[in-house]
Amino acid sequence: MFWLGLLVLSLHQVVGQYTDDNLRSFVTLPDVRALSFDITYYDRSRVAPGYWFVSPYLHIEPDQSTSLYEPYQVGPHIYDQDGQLIWTGSPKFENRNVFDFKVVHRIGNRPYISMILQYSRDHSDPGYGIILDNSYEIFKKTPLRQDLGVFDIHEFNVKDGKSALVTVYLSEEIGLEEFGRANEKTWLETGGFAEIDLRTAEVLFSWRSYDQIPLRETVHYDRSSPAEGLPGWDYVHINSVDKNDNGDYLISMRFTNTIYLVNGKDGHIMWRLNGQHRGDFEQDFTFSKQHNARFLKSTGTHHIISFLNNASDEEFAEEQVSSALIIEVESGTVPMTAKVLHRYDRPDGDLTRLRGNSQALPNQNMFVCWSQGGFMTEFSLEGEQLMSARYKSSRYSNYRAYKFEFVGQPHTPPDLVSSVLGTDESNLVTNIWVSWNGATEIASWKFYARASEFDYPVMVGRASKTDFETMFTAKGYLDWITAEAVDRKGHVIGTSELHRTKHPVWKTSGWKGHGAQPQPINPTTIYAGVPLNSKPSVADSAAVDAALEANLHKATLTLMSTYKFIRSIGSALVLVLLLALTIALIAICMLSRGWRVRLYQRVPTEEEMVEQSIQLHPESTH
Repeated sequence: MFWLGLLVLSLHQVVGQYTDDNLRSFVTLPDVRALSFDITYYDRSRVAPGYWFVSPYLHIEPDQSTSLYEPYQVGPHIYDQDGQLIWTGSPKFENRNVFDFKVVHRIGNRPYISMILQYSRDHSDPGYGIILDNSYEIFKKTPLRQDLGVFDIHEFNVKDGKSALVTVYLSEEIGLEEFGRANEKTWLETGGFAEIDLRTAEVLFSWRSYDQIPLRETVHYDRSSPAEGLPGWDYVHINSVDKNDNGDYLISMRFTNTIYLVNGKDGHIMWRLNGQHRGDFEQDFTFSKQHNARFLKSTGTHHIISFLNNASDEEFAEEQVSSALIIEVESGTVPMTAKVLHRYDRPDGDLTRLRGNSQALPNQNMFVCWSQGGFMTEFSLEGEQLMSARYKSSRYSNYRAYKFEFVGQPHTPPDLVSSVLGTDESNLVTNIWVSWNGATEIASWKFYARASEFDYPVMVGRASKTDFETMFTAKGYLDWITAEAVDRKGHVIGTSELHRTKHPVWKTSGWKGHGAQPQPINPTTIYAGVPLNSKPSVADSAAVDAALEANLHKATLTLMSTYKFIRSIGSALVLVLLLALTIALIAICMLSRGWRVRLYQRVPTEEEMVEQSIQLHPESTH
């Protein structure tokens, strides 16, 4: 009874997804622990289509290596809008931190993905800008020139498919005469940026803050700040760079509370938009400690810019709530003006003291990552909150998160696992789990079994895809399993490798059936008279004919031998025996040709196969 109860339980829960409050596991990817989301929709009909591109991390600095088992959980991930995993790149990138993970539509006629692979803890690996194609294979791997230091985690902004913008941190020793300390020196981190050629990694343009931004503009240090050794004062802290069609650069400096426009020819600062002291503009708003300044539109002297107004850092808060802003800047008037077009306040009324970003979506919605805990929201253009989501575990955060439409077509085959359980022949079932990491076009799965490795596949059922991993339960002990991924138009887009079904140690599993252990069955005895999608080759037909001839020869020899044995028996009995043997010979021929006499069972339809599946869905997210 215990084992029967265990069998029933296995058929009424999602065995393939061991879920706790924070992380999810999968039978097909046993080393992966994917983060779970808490999601609330306020008006789902108005959210933009697309997937969430997130790169959760535990610590902003690279973690130390350890000999302990570490499940794959940080790094690049794609989720759908129900919080179901679409792709994890954590195994591909060795559980390392990844930043600025997003889609690039500026290369060729299909989407690509760009990201920053963080430098290693000992700096033996300086990190890279990486571009993946939509099969998740590395298309380009772009290093930073050695004299520019390690690859900074803030920015990898692919512009036209030929070049990318990156932020740069370099250190130099300076005198403190500007602060009235003529005899003192300190090390200084000079935040800057570079535009690099994606093909050759050649630096096309570079810029650094020192000599352009004086010490007096920093809000992070003052005349009394003690001098520091390497790496030195982080006095501007650049965290984003963008470029317009005129070739000028928009940069955000967190520790000066200023967004700058830098001339793309000679590097001089064209204007300063300061969040606390007005800078060069007449403006109707304030901001501070901002992130992720982006051109939404830039023509001549007129610019539409978005950014995240953190309004705080680890020590101070200039406002009571963080917000995403869309502003209009006009630099061709006297005085120059800047005004807020749209404001999106953090909906929980809190402050994002570190990191974060905002993204204007194609339908004019605003998607905002508030960083801590992976908190994300989507707003309508008018500022109405449509959705909020955050990780169930507050231990993880995003630096930035994005939302994009995307088609993923991995070259690797789907992952499949199958196992059998039961206590006797009447309740044997085969559980099948399948997933395809990164495939976005799957609508359903078809499942097949074979009598042997060389037999034709027989369809045993199908199931709709509703989650990253799909579980299907089939009657009987089936072996040699495969699964086909089917898109919304009914086309097969991928097939798993052939997999043998795992079985328990029957002696200790409660097996009470006939024999020491059960044997796999020929799937045609339960599911179909003729294998599906099969067209025998000439070689296969010859093999069948040879087997049939051998069976007939054996049957004939048996019949002749038996006849000789019973010749001395009475004629009536001989006639009965001959008739019985003739019927047996006919039956052998029928079986040899693949016929089945099934007076006890009707062949199930494809729809009935679906009902045989026991596939449990996760609770709906509200």
